[in-house]
Amino acid sequence: MLYLVLFFTLFSFLLYVLLGGADFGAGIVELFSSRENKKINRDTIYKVMGPVWEANHIWLIILIVILWIAFPVYFNIIIIYLHIPLTLVLMGITMRGVAFIFRHYDAVKDKSQYLYNAMFRISSLITPIFLGMSFSALIGGKITLTSDYSQHSFQEIFMFPWTNIFSLLVGLFYAALCAFLASTLLIGESKGEIRQMYSRKSRIFTSVLVILGFLLIAYGYITEVAFIEDFITNPVSIGAVLLSGVLLIPLWRSIKKQNRIGSRYLAGLQVILILFAALYAHYPYIIITAQKEVNLLEGVAPESVITTLGISLIIGGLIILPGLFHLMKSFKMIKVFEKDAEEAGDH
Repeated sequence: MLYLVLFFTLFSFLLYVLLGGADFGAGIVELFSSRENKKINRDTIYKVMGPVWEANHIWLIILIVILWIAFPVYFNIIIIYLHIPLTLVLMGITMRGVAFIFRHYDAVKDKSQYLYNAMFRISSLITPIFLGMSFSALIGGKITLTSDYSQHSFQEIFMFPWTNIFSLLVGLFYAALCAFLASTLLIGESKGEIRQMYSRKSRIFTSVLVILGFLLIAYGYITEVAFIEDFITNPVSIGAVLLSGVLLIPLWRSIKKQNRIGSRYLAGLQVILILFAALYAHYPYIIITAQKEVNLLEGVAPESVITTLGISLIIGGLIILPGLFHLMKSFKMIKVFEKDAEEAGDH
């Protein structure tokens, strides 16, 4: 049953990175658009995100609940030592949600719309950056575990682990990944010149993602970050990265041809390969502190708790997944197996 719980943990993490990432990325794409294209992005994003934007955070909630119940040691480290960046993430998600609603449903169309638009765009950028910085703190080896907080300064315990160049690079990398996902997915939600615009943005963010990935690995290696050193010496992880690099060629071609089906498959596969390479390199020691590497499988909840949780996840999955699939299908969010008339006519 423990492996079932691990599967749901990784599954929730992957879906939040994919769906939540594309959600954040839509705002980043809008932020880095020209003034004349901002309204086009706003209307397109609302059409795509409007019906399902809240559903994306289901996976984050499930992930937090699983960590809290099944892996209390990991949950305690995350919630105690990263409470500042995670609070900023929560504030960003809240601010972004408020802005998303009010800029569409505010009864008075006045200058407050500028505020709502700015809130949505900026929070869409900073929230994934703080998420990436939080993750980097877990693998950066700078967290100081202690039961006597008087022996260390506030900055040493709660600030230094996530306020450093390596953490910033991880944060920027995840933000670029979000923008890459959103711009690629939006190719299939637009037509004509607008589709060309998203195709161009997708190529740009793909290039930014590759550059940031290279800088991240190079800086981590130079500064002797243990996670990066293990990453580049793990043959499986390197193989996944090389495969990801090879797949950039068909991805670029698919994006350039504005192929919404192929580009979505390849974009999703890129994310899966990146996450697999990162997590496999150091599993099950996902958290690396200044004193030791923390094993995910140590300090697991009692077997009775894991069994109950596993059964609950199965029942919940049988209820949530079909409902979510139906929601996305109803609003034409799932187009992997479809071809519209325009695309069929292009061929």
